[in-house]
Parts: sequence; C-alpha cells; structure tokens
Amino acid sequence: MERHTRQRQAVVDALARTGHALSPQDLLEQAKAAVPSLNLSTVYRQIKGLQDAGQIVRVELPGQPPRFEMAERAKAPATAAHAHGAHGAHEPAHHAHAPHADTAPQHHHHFHCTACDRVFPIHACPGPMNDLAPPGFEVQHHDLTLRGRCASCVNGAPA
Repeated sequence: MERHTRQRQAVVDALARTGHALSPQDLLEQAKAAVPSLNLSTVYRQIKGLQDAGQIVRVELPGQPPRFEMAERAKAPATAAHAHGAHGAHEPAHHAHAPHADTAPQHHHHFHCTACDRVFPIHACPGPMNDLAPPGFEVQHHDLTLRGRCASCVNGAPA
C-alpha cells in the first residue's frame, strides 16, 4: 500500500478539479500549483501507484499519448450494468483494467475536443455492438470516442 503524500494528493486533486483526462505533463502543470517542487518522474510514480490502487484509469485514444482520469467505482454489478445499458450475452460489460474486481471502474466512453485537445468522460453507452460486427464474430468489449468541439470551444471561451 502506497503512502499518502502531498505529491499524490496534488495529482489526485488536479484530476478531480479538472473533471477530464490529463496527460502526465498536464498533470504536472496542474499539480505544481500545490507542490511547486513536483517533477515529471514523481508524477509518473504517482500515476503508477494510483493506477495500481484503482483510483485512476488510463485513457487510450488512437494516435494520442495516454491520459489519465479518476476511476469511478462500480457500486454493484447490477448498478454498473444499468449505468451503461444492458450488454448482450456475448458482449460483457467493458471495464478498464483494475487490480480487484470489486474496485473496477465503470464502463464509459469519451469525447475528444479537436480544438483544445481535452478529453471528457461520457457516462452513456449505446449498448451492445454485436449487430455491427461481421457475421459469426463475437464482440467482447468496445470503446467509443466522439470527436468535435467541447462547450467551451463552441462558445469561444478559453480552455
């Protein structure tokens, strides 16, 4: 079990405050407000510890470096299934990897703003994707990323 440190708390606070996925460099910039001596290698160590503890999850987008966001704990299997639609018998609920099943983050998708490059969680799911797969194929999980401009960029507000 990792120690709770000012550095770790600064990283957690940065993710919680922004409400969207951040790159390690963005995390460093945000967390330095609380811990000015913070450096990138410490941020990477904190990311690893927070991932191992199931507190944050890695967000992968094609052609993009990884980002990280706060994990949302599944309350109970029935609640988690209800939160993201019923999945078909051949498409189980998708979960980002976590060390323990009882702390697995809830399945969700993302919105990637093409103007400011921020990534936001979407807590809705269109449901099973089996009908989209070629005949005879079995979908085991899916990821969905919507792309466009976030509300701030649409309204011309600074990111």
